[in-house]
Amino acid sequence: MRATDVPAIRALQLFCDMSEHRFDALIRGAYVQVFPPGVELIREGDATDFLHILIDGSVELFAEWNGRETVMSTVRPVSTFILAATMRDARYLMSARTLAKSRIVLVPSTDVRHAFDADSVFARAVVAELATCYRSVIRYTKDLKLRSSVERLANYILRLHSRSDGASVFELPMEKRKLASLLGMTPENLSRAIKTLQPYGVEIDGAQVTLVNLPDLVKFSKPNTLIDGPDT
Repeated sequence: MRATDVPAIRALQLFCDMSEHRFDALIRGAYVQVFPPGVELIREGDATDFLHILIDGSVELFAEWNGRETVMSTVRPVSTFILAATMRDARYLMSARTLAKSRIVLVPSTDVRHAFDADSVFARAVVAELATCYRSVIRYTKDLKLRSSVERLANYILRLHSRSDGASVFELPMEKRKLASLLGMTPENLSRAIKTLQPYGVEIDGAQVTLVNLPDLVKFSKPNTLIDGPDT
């Protein structure tokens, strides 16, 4: 692993409070791999060998059943995935593949569990990370169950707007087929939802989103911090 990768990993909430010697021991057995787009990194049902840390690029978490596939979430740098399976020494419940050229640090799962047992500071950080992930799942479930497809799209666009530092023009982070799956709708329903939002000042051309009437979109969307964040 390059020395330049270490500060970004160290800065993560999961690792930032570990003592220097504990952190060094944890990453001693880690290594970095670079993957092109479209590579399957893990397969649901397989044993957990590594904790993955995304340094550059993007990764899609997805699941399959009975010939169907759905997008569960997308991972942006710098962040870990899938921590729960690592801590439980359990099979993966999701698969993962790269959406773009990605640089990923692989930390042996046994080393992570050993650090959890040996370091109370790291153990508390793991619990906090898992609690944040749990709360994210609750928010996602509430979004799916309490909102219509149009409302889900509208609030997703508002979240992208916030992540883009309030820009009125920004890009969708994934192709529309994957976005539809993430939001729990078919591609056809997504197309209809996009048209439904046009009177509220949302223009989507390809991957480009333009917001021409933010107050109207906010009034329609009714964003809620208990669904849309911030994570607390």
